[in-house]
Amino acid sequence: MDEQASHNNNSKEKAGSSICEVLQILGAKWAFLVLEELLNGPQRFNQLQRNLSIVKTQSLTDTLRHLEKNGLVHRKVYPTVPVNVEYSLTEKGTDFQVALKEMDKWVQKWGNTMQAQEPTD
Repeated sequence: MDEQASHNNNSKEKAGSSICEVLQILGAKWAFLVLEELLNGPQRFNQLQRNLSIVKTQSLTDTLRHLEKNGLVHRKVYPTVPVNVEYSLTEKGTDFQVALKEMDKWVQKWGNTMQAQEPTD
């Protein structure tokens, strides 16, 4: 029995550390929105900013840098005047689409239940 309990605790610790690792990579406040937007294809900064109008300029910059540092976003600089910068998903970033779809399924099933459970006065 002790061996089984130890195995269960180790599994929970590994699952917890996996979730922590994901949150460290994607923990930037707007990371999910940026990744979802880039699934539509490569975009320049101003285009991303227009499409994600709720995200402030500095926050978008910080999020893109964070995602680039973690290998989910590729930043390509075009030597034009003025300089154009285009952002796209790497293979690692594109692969996250599966997780986003699962999250969307979860929201479709459970997203409105919190509102339905709130007491009305």
